[in-house]
Amino acid sequence: MPDNSPQDPPIEDRSEPSKVAKLFGVVANRTSLAAGHASTFILAALVVLVWAVTGPLFGFSDTWQLVINTGTTIVTFLMVFLIQNSQNRDSAAIQVKLDELIRVGTARNSLVGIEHLTDEELQDIREKCEKRAKADQIAKATVSKTRKKARRAAERVVASD
Repeated sequence: MPDNSPQDPPIEDRSEPSKVAKLFGVVANRTSLAAGHASTFILAALVVLVWAVTGPLFGFSDTWQLVINTGTTIVTFLMVFLIQNSQNRDSAAIQVKLDELIRVGTARNSLVGIEHLTDEELQDIREKCEKRAKADQIAKATVSKTRKKARRAAERVVASD
């Protein structure tokens, strides 16, 4: 039975993030949520459509092309950081949840923190886990066969009485 006693340190015992970090987190979160909406895609498509329609008006000039190139470059540049921030946050939250499940569950506590290992070390652990899983499957199949044989033997003994 896992120990869920109140001795666990409270999660609130962490240092307060800076105002800049808080602001960036709020802006990044809101922007990533907005970027995922259909209306944002439609707005971007409309901007491109308006740009394309105005091409003949500006004679498809270099300046006209520079407008869309600059705009898309800036948006792409900023979105890279926002997407990475969002992915880092999601990954960290999932890792904390997994670590907590491992800690309070029946899983091996030695797996807590393995995300800090090298790729080679992770591959080694993955291979060992796969071998253990395969061995467990073989063991279950063997136990099942043994049960069937034992049941048949018991039925023969009962039938011969």
